Amino acid sequence: MNETPSTKSDFAYEALRNRILSHEYGPGTVLNQAMLARDLGISTTPLREALRRLKSEGLVELDAHRDARVTELSAEEARDLLEMRRALDPLAASLAAERRATADIAAMRAAFAELKPLSDQPEVVDLVAHRRFHRAIYVASHNELLIGTLDGLWDKADRYRRVGLEEKRDQAQRDETAAEHQALLDAVVAGDAAAAAEVMSRHIRTSLGAKALSRLSARPVQARQ
Repeated sequence: MNETPSTKSDFAYEALRNRILSHEYGPGTVLNQAMLARDLGISTTPLREALRRLKSEGLVELDAHRDARVTELSAEEARDLLEMRRALDPLAASLAAERRATADIAAMRAAFAELKPLSDQPEVVDLVAHRRFHRAIYVASHNELLIGTLDGLWDKADRYRRVGLEEKRDQAQRDETAAEHQALLDAVVAGDAAAAAEVMSRHIRTSLGAKALSRLSARPVQARQ
């Protein structure tokens, strides 16, 4: 995710995706293609390609007037994402503990070294580091269908983590999350599938996605439409 974009379409995709994930372009924001193209210094052709990719990830909607709109967040989707992660992340962690290779361990340790506790207003790079660590875990499962499914879930869940961060966390909570990351890494490296699954299950229960669901569910119905 930190590689240099190889095409103008890739450049536009990464720039727009980062702005959406950082909530610079918040839910419901209308994105005028002509204005975006001028802002990014590209033509509308690669921009439309980028928008189609973002649409496939559920981040934007395209209308008949060729503008785009950042999709709204919903408690229902937050619930669906959390239910899927509760089922699949522990499975991926247990399989990773059983199947991880030397290269997988190196990748997990390198990703872990880049982790730091998320502030209330994290930079995109911090969110990317968090995702990179979790992806290193589930890639070590060596189950391509599971990896692809979790990639898709993370694509959709990234924006919800911003909502979860609206709930202030004290240092003890940040330390607990850091300890869970360490315990998860240790269990997978040690080949302890049961422990890896248990740590991951606990981690998901207190995740930013879970906090986002709680906050969105508490909002008035009209504010969620």
